[in-house]
Amino acid sequence: MILIILLTINLNAQIVNYTTANGLIDNYIECINVDINDNVWFGSANGVQMYDGVNWITYDQANYPGMLSNNIKCITTMSNGDIWIGTDFGANQLVSGVSGPMWLPYTNSNGLAGNQIKSIDEDPNGGVWIGTNGGVSYFDGNTWISYSSPDIHWSGVNSTSFDSNGDKWFASPAGGVTHFDGINFTVYDTADGLPSQAVRDILIDNQDNKWIGTEYFMSVLDQTNTSWIEHIEMFTLLPPHDSINPVVDIEIDSYGSIWTGIYVDYLGEGGIAYLNAGQWNDYHVSDGLVGPNIKDLSIDSQNNIWVATSTGVSKITAVPSNISNTDIELTIFPNPCSDFIYLTTKETRIKSIALYDNLGRLIYTNKKDRFSYSIETTNLKSGVYFLSLNISDAVVRKKIIKE
Repeated sequence: MILIILLTINLNAQIVNYTTANGLIDNYIECINVDINDNVWFGSANGVQMYDGVNWITYDQANYPGMLSNNIKCITTMSNGDIWIGTDFGANQLVSGVSGPMWLPYTNSNGLAGNQIKSIDEDPNGGVWIGTNGGVSYFDGNTWISYSSPDIHWSGVNSTSFDSNGDKWFASPAGGVTHFDGINFTVYDTADGLPSQAVRDILIDNQDNKWIGTEYFMSVLDQTNTSWIEHIEMFTLLPPHDSINPVVDIEIDSYGSIWTGIYVDYLGEGGIAYLNAGQWNDYHVSDGLVGPNIKDLSIDSQNNIWVATSTGVSKITAVPSNISNTDIELTIFPNPCSDFIYLTTKETRIKSIALYDNLGRLIYTNKKDRFSYSIETTNLKSGVYFLSLNISDAVVRKKIIKE
């Protein structure tokens, strides 16, 4: 048997805020992204700004006339270090010129499907996919290929994500999600299980689950593209209102936790929610966030969460994967498991237990107060699961592998 010291959840992360008083060019930050060197890039109505932890560098039309606009709608940092920005007048790429940095412009005259840029995403091969109001365009560094209606919904593309086969998945403002396998375009919308046609973002995890953020809440399409899971109340509204959780952005950290920005515009309330060990946790203004109007998220190499809002930027640090020490002893075996998993404690009773899959679905629950449990896992699919136990008024979470 394996003796394990219990580990419990601790949400006491540190939040540091940045505003114009600290060096930001504008408190209203529309977009944010972290580059390969952990420099943080901000897009505002007054241009682009880069923060290296000490210095602030600003790019605007007055000093860089190649920029198509100071009003930056999206910003993306590439794996090769390139920086791309999107505006309502086209896209720009930051390159090194003879006399210093310069912004190369791209518009519909260069091959873009439209000039109103909604998203810029990098595929596994380094190709650039730019979502616009007129469709989506692919750039390999030399040539452009564009896709528009009827292959792509007329409302355009808010986000592009890529599965393990290299297939493309496009989120549309009013047309659901479109899957492109290189030949065929397949649409998933309300007729197929989406809660809304208005899709704000899409993220594909390393198991090919599609996390789809809509104007109502989050839906997950599994790796087989046949089963849907809904995450409705990820963020707790204060005071409680209806269950609507409009998704602004979705990111994933190195622990595999899903992070999402939520903003309910008619209530003027929002914040950050993240799925950890099968359960949602959240951060409000009351926890220290600089503002409720979440615009964008980005995660650096240390798993710090950078949050762009309409009133500044917050950096959430020291976020636990799911652990902090306590002195309760728990035995879990075998792990990995095949047919059964057994849990016992020495002197403290287990008040309740729940088992979740990696998508947050509740697989098993038992509220009997006892010192030991056995859970049959024979019929579970191979993969990662999370145990959540209530022991001595502490919530304990443990990752389980089913072979």
